[in-house]
Amino acid sequence: MYDCTDLMTITLSNNISAAQISADYERRRREAQEAAEREGVANAAEVAEDEPQEERIETAAQKKRRKRQQEQALAKIKKSKGKKGKKSEAGEPDSDDDAAWDMYTKKTPLPGQLENCELCDKRFTVTPYSKTGPDGGLLCTKCSKEQEAARKKDAKPKKQAVSREKRRHTQSNLLDGIVLDGSKSLEQLCIEKVADNIRDVEEFGDLPKSLLNRLSQLLSKRRVITSRTLDLFLRPDYDTIDIYDCGKLEVDDYIKMFAVVPKAQNVNLRNAGQFKDEVIDYIVERLIPLRNLQLEAANLVSNEAWAKLFSHCGQGLEYLKLTWLDYSMDDATFDHLVSGCPNLRRLKIKKCFRLNDQALSAISNLYNLEHLSLRFPSFTTSPPLRDLITSIGANLRTLSLESFEEADDEVLSTIHHTCTQLTKLRFCENDLCTDAGFVSLFHNWQNPPLAFIDFSSNRSIDYTQPDGPEEDPTGLASAGFETLMAHSGSRLEHLEIASCRHIDYAAFARVFDGKKEYPFLRDINISFLTKIDTTIAAGIFRSCPAIKKVTAFGCFNISDVAVPKGVALIGVPNAQDSIVQEGEVEMDWMP
Repeated sequence: MYDCTDLMTITLSNNISAAQISADYERRRREAQEAAEREGVANAAEVAEDEPQEERIETAAQKKRRKRQQEQALAKIKKSKGKKGKKSEAGEPDSDDDAAWDMYTKKTPLPGQLENCELCDKRFTVTPYSKTGPDGGLLCTKCSKEQEAARKKDAKPKKQAVSREKRRHTQSNLLDGIVLDGSKSLEQLCIEKVADNIRDVEEFGDLPKSLLNRLSQLLSKRRVITSRTLDLFLRPDYDTIDIYDCGKLEVDDYIKMFAVVPKAQNVNLRNAGQFKDEVIDYIVERLIPLRNLQLEAANLVSNEAWAKLFSHCGQGLEYLKLTWLDYSMDDATFDHLVSGCPNLRRLKIKKCFRLNDQALSAISNLYNLEHLSLRFPSFTTSPPLRDLITSIGANLRTLSLESFEEADDEVLSTIHHTCTQLTKLRFCENDLCTDAGFVSLFHNWQNPPLAFIDFSSNRSIDYTQPDGPEEDPTGLASAGFETLMAHSGSRLEHLEIASCRHIDYAAFARVFDGKKEYPFLRDINISFLTKIDTTIAAGIFRSCPAIKKVTAFGCFNISDVAVPKGVALIGVPNAQDSIVQEGEVEMDWMP
């Protein structure tokens, strides 16, 4: 606490005068009092001036003149209102007409003020959320709710927006033949969730083989199979290795497969670019018991390594598929395959560029074959192919011959007389066989009805005659197509006749007339058959109650067809629509 002596010392040291402080206080109080008196006098003068104005009586002439002035002001405002927007756009300042117009316009009440409801005339307090009525007035809470409910009732329901990625994924599935009717299964959702978080997965556990295969397909499609994710598919108690994209794997990864899974019997490796001789040596040294071997693009394996594999492991092989080999696998190596693998039941050789007629002759010695699929890019002739079918055709269940351009009607005749147990026949990309040859193939054929037929691109390639010769049509034409459907239509499940453009409209109309029925046909490819129109497409839907997928690329006459629910119509060339049209129409003739 300070005493009086201390206060005096402080004031003196800081040059503070108590008398000066008191004088300043009195001066400020006096000035405030004088200002208050001046304000009171001014207010009294204003009141005295207003009173006679309120009491003043307006004459008739003055009233008329005032109304005329108001009408002129309003007319001027209306005339200048149309020019207001142009002036604003040009950046010119607005005139005084806007202020005059606002003077005669009713102001919208501000939040907190009272207003009458436009509809029910009820007095209510305006809020920032008050709705506007039909005539521009404000509405009370009750009328606002009623107006909003009526608006929602009259409004059309909006379709839920689908993201571009989801739409693309759906169309990709449909192009692959996957038609989803309803939501995905819980199993499929779990598989996709695992694939989305594959980097956090340490092991799959005891998943069944079917789920492992589907996971491998999905991860391979996303190209995430690496050395780390490969370990998830390898366990010592497994006997199957299915990897559909090995593009990121090295030689050590292939050796690791067979080291971790020493009892591997079924091996399916696609895009196996780094599958080399070292891997073959490891398989032979460890005596891996292979029964099913599928290799794609294993171009770094030498002919000597192939011969070593077939001689040491060929006795146990029952299924062999080799595709896209352009460095090795010549005719001499193929002889080692035939001699070392006598127990083969299924053989698929496609896109092996160094094989020709000698390989066809060698296959004739594989008498246990039941399934044969061949596609030789090199030139081949018809006689070795006929001898092959004559030798082993009686035991075949499926036969696929692609791009054998020199095959003629004699080959079809050999199939007719030799093959009597086929369920699948593929014979495509040929321009020598005639329609009469296809008629003779199916006419009185002792083979049961086929379930799978692929005769795509059997047509004339003489572009000077796009419709082909009239007397003896080349490829699959009208008579051959009708004979085919008469023979196998009762059991047919899959039909591909893309680019068989010599089938006329009348033949399609007779086959798919809506009265004949093909109860098991689920998938049909009619791409680039320009004669097919909307009527034929509708006939296909009616004649095939089990249909799920119709591929129609290049069929420009199909438009506005009603697609049944659960059916995918793919490729109809309508630029305004999606390339895939999934059916939504309920039809009473569909199962």
